Amino acid sequence: MFYEAYGSVCELATQVLLAGNLNLIEKGEWGTLKRDITEIERMLKALIKSLENKPLNSGTLGALDPLLQLNWRRTLFFLSVFVTNIVSYCLKFRNPI
Repeated sequence: MFYEAYGSVCELATQVLLAGNLNLIEKGEWGTLKRDITEIERMLKALIKSLENKPLNSGTLGALDPLLQLNWRRTLFFLSVFVTNIVSYCLKFRNPI
């Protein structure tokens, strides 16, 4: 579950990089997106590392202690907000008002 989320972030980073290289994203916006992706990557890596160092009885979120649950939910929230912003930006770019 966590590695899939990290893989999705890496795919998104590649797409943003390509869009920046093709000048489909403004330089200022590209820097903001890159910074946000880096922050989400950092949070996911930290969460994965903390879970690898802690034995769990099951792979479900319920087996995690409350702090890890909070960190995981926070990471998912930031990832979902970030993806929503990317989609909104792309739709605005493709269909200017």
